Amino acid sequence: MNTNLVKELQWRGMIHNIMPGTEEQLNKEVTTAYVGIDPTADSLHIGHLVSIMLLKHVQMAGHKPLALVGGATGMIGDPSFKAAERKLLTIEEVQHNVDCIRQQLSRFLDFDNPVNGAEIVNNYDWMKDYLFLDFIRDVGKHITVNYMMAKDSVQKRMETGISFTEFSYQLLQGFDYLTLYRTKGCRLQMGGSDQWGNITTGTELIRRMEGGEAYALTCPLITKADGTKFGKTEGGNVWLDPKKTSPYKFYQFWLNCSDVDTVKYIRIFTLLSKEEIEALEQEHAQRPESRILQKALAKDITCRVHGEKEYEGAVAASELLFGKGTTEQLSNLDKGTLLSVFEGVPQFNVSRGQLEGDGVSLIDLAAETGMFASKGEIRRELKQNSISVNKNKVGEACTISSRDVLPCGCILIQKGKKNYYIINVE
Repeated sequence: MNTNLVKELQWRGMIHNIMPGTEEQLNKEVTTAYVGIDPTADSLHIGHLVSIMLLKHVQMAGHKPLALVGGATGMIGDPSFKAAERKLLTIEEVQHNVDCIRQQLSRFLDFDNPVNGAEIVNNYDWMKDYLFLDFIRDVGKHITVNYMMAKDSVQKRMETGISFTEFSYQLLQGFDYLTLYRTKGCRLQMGGSDQWGNITTGTELIRRMEGGEAYALTCPLITKADGTKFGKTEGGNVWLDPKKTSPYKFYQFWLNCSDVDTVKYIRIFTLLSKEEIEALEQEHAQRPESRILQKALAKDITCRVHGEKEYEGAVAASELLFGKGTTEQLSNLDKGTLLSVFEGVPQFNVSRGQLEGDGVSLIDLAAETGMFASKGEIRRELKQNSISVNKNKVGEACTISSRDVLPCGCILIQKGKKNYYIINVE
């Protein structure tokens, strides 16, 4: 093993609870470890990143990571600390989500390493043909109802009610662990602290049915310093899929984290060493207004999730919004990113035919679209040299033609430092 995995996770603040004997097992031999991900959507979001980083550290320490995509359990839904039952998915919906998640995981884990290459397993493969009567006879008899009822995740649902479907979830997850113990030699399951009850059901099943030893490790549930839920914005989850959350918005999420949260996040979500992080913290303390920690966090995680090119595009887009960007940077943005950057600014539509030939004067275009209240207002702004087209200052004689249309099919008009308008050329 390359590093002591438990000590590495401890200094990063990534251990909430750990079963006795886990560290000894990891230090003794190469150990196969897994986390489970329920495919309730066709993309992972940043709430999943803690579990993914656990697998990354497992692999970097020389152990073998398994990602269990819950094609079977995803059709039920984990009740752990949920207020109500989730919508059940069809087989087709689950399979689509599994395929999408598989692609995203490949950005984090090395699947080609001949020694400890990561693997993706799907519990639907071993559950789809397992008859209900066989399951309750072979597995159900080994775990008592009293044992299952004692779990916190079940207790918290007793007042509002819990269906047998969700009550049985911990038994299914326990059987997953048993199956991976039998077929992959898996000795460790990891997850969020809300998974402790489900994970220990698996270790108990392995002990009772196989006489074997298996271990559990959970990480804290990530919260924000202000008490709001981590990974949530006004628009909902922060997704890893660029179609759901643009690289620009993804970058901005991390860039806008508070100092208190960033100190925690940079340890959990990056692979920077202890020495590198402490050096960044010292530099940040001297110049907190420069947001050095936030920039380091945002760069590391945006590059890993979306790639360096997308990171550079997000930085360029950020500069555009705060007045430092250039026409060239603007020209490199796709329409989705442009609209993300200038979300909420007024938009106007014009036909491409209007801009052919010599085009149309900006004064006439502004009046026609209603961009400004009157021709008099736009003339005054032009005289004061406060109007820019695609980041270039323009005068009273300015005309807008097809040459001004950006590659994304838009024209950006700016008044002063903070007022923007987008013209969509159709």
